[in-house]
Amino acid sequence: MIQAPLKTSPTFIAFAAVADVVLVAIFALSGRSSHHESLSAGGILTTAWPFLAALALGWLLTRNWQRPFSLWPQGVCIWLITVAGGMALRLLSGATAETPFVVVATLVLGVFLLGQRVIVNLLSRRRPKR
Repeated sequence: MIQAPLKTSPTFIAFAAVADVVLVAIFALSGRSSHHESLSAGGILTTAWPFLAALALGWLLTRNWQRPFSLWPQGVCIWLITVAGGMALRLLSGATAETPFVVVATLVLGVFLLGQRVIVNLLSRRRPKR
């Protein structure tokens, strides 16, 4: 099992939060791009906001600031909350959540949100301990 770095400085926590937000925004941007939809800031925000809101909820529920790059349980829970909450908010706001979109969103957000945690953990193992 990959363990998260113990470092929890405000800078490290902010980096983790910004990384998650940027990855969710990239997910929205890539989805809109692949469907030839507007890549305006408003268009991207329209697609991203349900997932960003669910991401924030995931951070709160898992208290992710305590172990910002933990793969388990924080990372997995944040990923699942982001997908499930994002889909629920999309449906509540009148947007669709067709099965192919749910599958792609689950896979892409999993690769993004879990992958960056794996990368940080692997890189932190390679650095000499101070």
